[in-house]
Amino acid sequence: QAPRTARSGGTAPAVAGNGTIYLSGYNEKIAIIDEATEKIVGEIPLASGIPGRVIFSADRSRIYVTDITFEKIEIVDREKRQSLDVVTLSEGRTKTRIWGMSPDPLDRFLILVIKNYTLADDHWEIGPPTMVQYDLAAKKIARTIPWPKDEERERAQVVFSPDGKLMYLFGEDVLIYETEGFTEVDRWDIAQPIEPGAGRVSFGLDPYSDEPGFYTGMFTMQDPLQDRRIVGIGRVDLVGKKVDFHPIGPARPLSYSLSPDHKRAYGLFSDIGDYEFFTFDLETNRIVSRVAFDGRPRMSQRVSSNGNIIYIYTAGNTIDYYDANTLQRLRTLTLDTDMTSFILLPPKR
Repeated sequence: QAPRTARSGGTAPAVAGNGTIYLSGYNEKIAIIDEATEKIVGEIPLASGIPGRVIFSADRSRIYVTDITFEKIEIVDREKRQSLDVVTLSEGRTKTRIWGMSPDPLDRFLILVIKNYTLADDHWEIGPPTMVQYDLAAKKIARTIPWPKDEERERAQVVFSPDGKLMYLFGEDVLIYETEGFTEVDRWDIAQPIEPGAGRVSFGLDPYSDEPGFYTGMFTMQDPLQDRRIVGIGRVDLVGKKVDFHPIGPARPLSYSLSPDHKRAYGLFSDIGDYEFFTFDLETNRIVSRVAFDGRPRMSQRVSSNGNIIYIYTAGNTIDYYDANTLQRLRTLTLDTDMTSFILLPPKR
């Protein structure tokens, strides 16, 4: 069933692009929405239950889905819209929960962060977080990858080089592993200042906003001289081991999305009763507008594939469309189920 579209303010609709939106929901399906028509063009039923996190393979042929119990991974053929397999590591009285998942670009294996929860007679015994390589062909854990300095991490932010030969593990620094034996071959110490008086940087990565090996995002860092946190726009070059960072002002907790032409970026500030859009000019590295709006207590954002629209979603069953130039709400799509994830797959470059 197609989502219902409500228009507001008499504003003419702006086309969002030619990408495809994949929405997972509590109805145990992934809905496929065509960006241009804003209509559901297909669905993928899931065998593992209610989907949680959704990740696409590098060539977009597969979808890896974790369920909301964090015990199962479902592998889906995106083009055939069919489930291929459901993987679980739980066994007997031990529940193995999967708190992190990163697929290899060649679909040979998954890097997982897992914890075991074993039911004893009167309590649960909780094991340490462990990073493992799961072999997709053999359907088993191939090896455990030691944590750097034997320091356990509850989460691991992992990305791969486009050819799959290197794995980057992000933390206080960036550790670089080869992916045959998973030995450390290099280290990028981003804990060192990138300019005088600045502390370490932290960032999130969006796989569809940049060319392979580059990530542009919102950075925060600590300025010990002024005893304050600073926010800025940064571009990470994984191969060249460089961060091109441009501070823009005092830090605020902003979500961030990048326009397809890399000329604009949009920040979203969300606090109860205080919701605000930020527009950043990436050519001059400055804030060009701040607009308050009627938001919702929980929000995420994404720029449409042609840059005309900003999607506001999470939580619930609606997606608000905002004009990227005026930051005014244009319309709302209402779905038949609450969503658990939103992925925009832009057209291939």
